[in-house]
Amino acid sequence: MVEQETEACVEPSLTAPPPERKAFGGHLPPPTRTIALGDKLPPARRAQSGSSSESEGEDDSKLKVELLPDASRASRRPPLVDCHNYSEFNIHVPAYTGFVAVSGHTAAVASHHHLRIYDLSSSSSPIWNLDSKDGFGTKLKDFKITALEFRPTSHQEDRGHFLWLGTKDGHLIEMDVRTGSVTAMRPHIHAHTVTHMFRHGQSMITVDDTGKVLVFTSAEGVDLSLATLQPRVVRIAEKQEFTKLLGGQLWTSTRDPNGGGSVPGASRGPYVRVYDIFTPGAVGRSLLPTEHLGAVTAGTILATQPGQVYLGHEGGHISIWSTADTDGAPAQCVEVVKVSSSDVLSLEGVNERLWAGSRKGLISAYDVTSKPWTVTNCWEAHNKLPVLRIAVDTWSMEKLDRLVIYSVGRDEQLKFWDGLLGIDWIEQELLKRETEFSTFRDMTVLIVSWNIDSAKPDQLTGTPENVNFLTDVLQSVDRPDVIAFGMQELIDLESRKMAAKTVLLGGKSKSTDGTISQKVTTSYKKWYDRLVLAVRCAMPADSPYTVVHAENLVGLFSCVLVKNTEKIRLKNVALTTVKRGMGGRYGNKGGIISRFVVDDTSVCFINCHLAAGQHHVRQRNADVQAIVEDNTLPSDASAADEIVAFVNGGDGSMVLDHEIVFMNGDMNYRIDQRREAVIASIKAGDLEHLVIHDQLRKEMKFNRGFRLRTFSEGPLNFVPTYKYDRRTDEFDSSEKARVPAWCDRVLWRALVPERVTQLHYRRWEANVSDHRPISSAFRMTVKQVNHEARAHVKAQAMDKWKAVERERLGAALQHYIDQQMI
Repeated sequence: MVEQETEACVEPSLTAPPPERKAFGGHLPPPTRTIALGDKLPPARRAQSGSSSESEGEDDSKLKVELLPDASRASRRPPLVDCHNYSEFNIHVPAYTGFVAVSGHTAAVASHHHLRIYDLSSSSSPIWNLDSKDGFGTKLKDFKITALEFRPTSHQEDRGHFLWLGTKDGHLIEMDVRTGSVTAMRPHIHAHTVTHMFRHGQSMITVDDTGKVLVFTSAEGVDLSLATLQPRVVRIAEKQEFTKLLGGQLWTSTRDPNGGGSVPGASRGPYVRVYDIFTPGAVGRSLLPTEHLGAVTAGTILATQPGQVYLGHEGGHISIWSTADTDGAPAQCVEVVKVSSSDVLSLEGVNERLWAGSRKGLISAYDVTSKPWTVTNCWEAHNKLPVLRIAVDTWSMEKLDRLVIYSVGRDEQLKFWDGLLGIDWIEQELLKRETEFSTFRDMTVLIVSWNIDSAKPDQLTGTPENVNFLTDVLQSVDRPDVIAFGMQELIDLESRKMAAKTVLLGGKSKSTDGTISQKVTTSYKKWYDRLVLAVRCAMPADSPYTVVHAENLVGLFSCVLVKNTEKIRLKNVALTTVKRGMGGRYGNKGGIISRFVVDDTSVCFINCHLAAGQHHVRQRNADVQAIVEDNTLPSDASAADEIVAFVNGGDGSMVLDHEIVFMNGDMNYRIDQRREAVIASIKAGDLEHLVIHDQLRKEMKFNRGFRLRTFSEGPLNFVPTYKYDRRTDEFDSSEKARVPAWCDRVLWRALVPERVTQLHYRRWEANVSDHRPISSAFRMTVKQVNHEARAHVKAQAMDKWKAVERERLGAALQHYIDQQMI
């Protein structure tokens, strides 16, 4: 096996010459660590074990994986909003130099010297296209716009009509977007570039890059007058990279140590400074997170957690700060959550969800009320390019009867989203009422999984268990509707010649009729022919089967057959492969993913071979993640009758888009016990004790970021299937003396758990390999949708949603009023 070769490489050579002694002074200085005042001391060094080099690094990395929220049930459906008469996707926002303000149907986009005003209720083209070179009809000429925001008004009908602009030269300008004319201005009121504008109650706050903050506040019931009102001046640290008004206080942060950023050599950072700009004479307070984090990129508050502030960081963390300070104490960092492997670039609190934008163009919505956090939505928002900003249009609730969220990406597009995620609520309602528009029937599925260690089919000789294996396993279920064979190590992975031939010819292994090509190695051809013959001999003559999938990936081989009577019901048949060996470049480890849609239910089969090694849990987890999150299956959800087959807003391109998923293979998860203890438990029949220490079961139970956490597995009532001496019942007697383990597994996942029932889960005693084969049979329930009846139920659900929407809009509106954002 590959594992043998890998493990042998780390054994020291007995004939290796002793290392030369370095001259005195030639050694590197011992490593040092700076511990800041007040920091915890590092934990005591653990005692060295025989595999310390492997296990110590693994534990540290594993913690990072475990902290990622569970995304296995997240909806990939974009929550599009339908309140505009014209598409906003035509609005161009230059990346990094473009600024956006939105109020209802009105969108203002500024970039350099240009300002465009859109009214999406009447046109997708700008109603005003202004150039500062003309001065907007004022004496000011050729100014560059660097910030903009709608100011508050005392009359509700005027909201969203008066727009403030900040410029590079420090000017403040007010415009009436209805007429496109300037109504007030204050030239050079800031001596430097205006970088931020915020609206808070009856106040407007402007910030420049030297740390000068102007607070404009009008009397109650009186409109704020830019031309005549004298602002109050507040000083903060200059050149802040992050600045945002949260809960009535100005939160800032920067990378520059002199400006309040990270301190070189310190174990915690970055510094965050908070200013109470509405209290005259108040002094800014410096805060530190509980651990070292990347630079602050965004911040927000949540309606359901009013006493907390959430800050997004480079590196994928979100820090949580408690602001409930009845005695005037500064905010405290109470928790840090790792949510992504890449940076959190943008962040916005929307009801009980935390929306975060990533570098890969995804917007993820996190449910922070559950512990641990879960990802409820994750959709492609900006064409795989960074999501630069997410913001709430707080006036949309009054103007459009919607809670509209808008985002700007590196793709230079402005996108609008439904903050209440109404489409998901409607889909969940449809799922509850599925029986009203669907008919159901049962099918049986037989899955056979075996790492054959390069054995040939003609080696199934000698004992009755070998000779009769294929017949016995196929007849373990009465004429199953679907038979899925998943084999691993069909060729000798240690043979470079054989592996190279498979790599070169594997991509051309299938002919147009789905059968194996003559060009591929004879090992695949022999097993393919043997399996097809076994099915033909084991099944009644009146129940013929057809191969719908046959694929290989170096040592992996998948062959899926269905009854001819079921084949005519199949559609959307597809498969793909995922390479995981050598960093994804080689297919000695990986998976074969195949799928079809039967009636209106999507079914996915995964045959996999994961990383070997007793202690390589993290590598196996990474293989699982790569396979489950692979998106190379062809999507085919254009027709209306196809959409109902896939779940969670998916299009069939990913594994978890499918309603039912079966996963089998040599997953290589081991038992965390000494060999002698494992063998003693096996001889005593105490398998329950071993299950407690099974790595896969522990990952599914305790690792909240594990991608198979939502999968199920039947009881392990059979003896571990690995590793045996060939043609014996003796566990590995080689020098390696490997610990017996349940490497070979079958798991499943169903959107509606009751629709998959396991009929058996067992091992077989064919002994021509170092693994024992296993099989599992299932009864699965598939649906057929009456689309006319579904449309009727959906219309009822949409009517019901209107009442729910009004209630949620009222709660959201009250939150923004309390926060003085309206």
